[in-house]
Amino acid sequence: MLDQFTIATKGGVVLWTKEYAEISGNPVDSLIQNVLIQSTRTESTKYHSGAYSLQWTFANELNVMFVAVYQKILQLPYLDDLLLLAKRHFVARFAEEIKALVDPECTVFPTFDGFDEEFERVWRAVEERDERERKDKQGVPRKFEDTKKFQSTAKGAKLELEELAQANEMAIGRKQKMRTWNERNGVKDAGNVEETKKGKKGKKKKENRVWEGKATKESMKALDFSGGGSESDNSRSASALVDERSKGRRTKDGIYDVAEVAERGDGFQLLDAEQDEDSGRGIFGIFKNLTSGRVLTEDILSKPMARMREHLANKNVAADIADEICQTVARELVGVRVGGLQNIRKLIEQSMETSLTRILTPVSSTDIIRDIEHVNQAGRPYTIAFVGVNGVGKSTNLSKVCYWLLQNNKRVLIAACDTFRSGAVEQLRVHVRNLRALSENQDVEIFERGYGKDSAAIARDAIALGAANGFDVVLIDTAGRMQDNEPLMRALSKLVSVNKPDKIMFVGEALVGNEAVDQLQKFNQAMRDFSGQSRPRQIDGIILTKFDTIDDRVGAALSMTYITGQPIVFVGTGQTYTDLRRMNVAQVIRALLRP
Repeated sequence: MLDQFTIATKGGVVLWTKEYAEISGNPVDSLIQNVLIQSTRTESTKYHSGAYSLQWTFANELNVMFVAVYQKILQLPYLDDLLLLAKRHFVARFAEEIKALVDPECTVFPTFDGFDEEFERVWRAVEERDERERKDKQGVPRKFEDTKKFQSTAKGAKLELEELAQANEMAIGRKQKMRTWNERNGVKDAGNVEETKKGKKGKKKKENRVWEGKATKESMKALDFSGGGSESDNSRSASALVDERSKGRRTKDGIYDVAEVAERGDGFQLLDAEQDEDSGRGIFGIFKNLTSGRVLTEDILSKPMARMREHLANKNVAADIADEICQTVARELVGVRVGGLQNIRKLIEQSMETSLTRILTPVSSTDIIRDIEHVNQAGRPYTIAFVGVNGVGKSTNLSKVCYWLLQNNKRVLIAACDTFRSGAVEQLRVHVRNLRALSENQDVEIFERGYGKDSAAIARDAIALGAANGFDVVLIDTAGRMQDNEPLMRALSKLVSVNKPDKIMFVGEALVGNEAVDQLQKFNQAMRDFSGQSRPRQIDGIILTKFDTIDDRVGAALSMTYITGQPIVFVGTGQTYTDLRRMNVAQVIRALLRP
């Protein structure tokens, strides 16, 4: 049974609530404080507070959340449908009222009391549908032949005897075949040998109990890969980490360059090359009702731009950024005279594409190979620090970048500066071993000092070692850290201030939306606040991971580039060392505008 359903803004302003039982405490306040405000990173949309469980969803385009509260001991399988339908009905009915809340000229708080009856109807419909589905699953009776009562009948007993006889014949046949094989190979009857052993030993020896959580010698031996098999075994296992179909190509100058996203040869393509030319379809079809020959004004563009904001939010673009982009496009179009329907569509399309291209096109150099050679001429290695939150794939993508550098005949030293996460150093050792087995150029080494040490000092020593031994590049692996973890952010700022890496590469997921903006802003803010320098360093480039999992919801690429002004240098599209791509700006723009 549902105890409470609340609709509120992300800032905690309650728009509408309905209670079906007395609520002890404030579970919704706890959700906002502990999960939303503190930006706790979680893939789940469930939260437990005392005796209650809470499940929620967002309307990102309006910054509104929908929260269902129920007893923790209950299982309510229909909640996902209820949240989705409640959001759909509420947004469709009160979208204008919600937008009025953020208007600085708004003096009257709108009321949403009229949603009571509509929510009740939605809830009843969802419950009734769930009940019907449950009855349909339970209503299929068993066949009579599958019941015990059938076995008690004459037909059932006869069938059971026939099955037993058939099984006995098969067992006898197997035993005769085994005896014939034993006689032919000079082996005594296995049954007699076993009986003799039993007669000598008497009672079977009791096996030791394996307690849960305790590893046995056999299981430890099976899981021990540190012994280092033969070189051929290592080569065979490492070869699976390179996808020949997704390899890059060499330029005329002999430089190995990774492929663009749309160039993957195994059928993967972010977006079809064909574009929809039907003026009535797609996101731009919403402009076909505008009267031709009119001068575009803010009133005329307000509704289409609201639809555009919603469309971009559905593509995973952060809500604030989608709003700013649409406002910029609208300002450019105000005062433009439209000559016809086709011209309207082309005008809107060109203006939006121009704005998106301006944002996504790199304003700084992304030619890292040229930068490396320039720095090497000064007699020191080129340094890249990989930073980001937990679990986004920093170490994996560092190894992909290392593979790319080895293909370009660079000597690479990997600095294991993640002294916080257990297994981080061992993970890099495995990557180094694999990279040596995969590349003709085996000039890759790892510099480590174990765990619990100062990461800034380790990076400093690694750079000094790289300079003394002629390494071209030093790749600095850092610990994953949440953007609100001040001690770890101070440690990152110290590492950057002490070692002054040539490139600070932020590794982020393509799956996130508004969270991407928060991560980048706070990483940059921390490096400014804790550096103690007059000109602190900022993030210089971005690697966008898990790009193969998002279909056409590529809004995180736009959000990250917009908030930092820095380019997306690489995108990760898989688990092998060759699954590293360059972003195709035109493809991303078409994906953003695709319906």
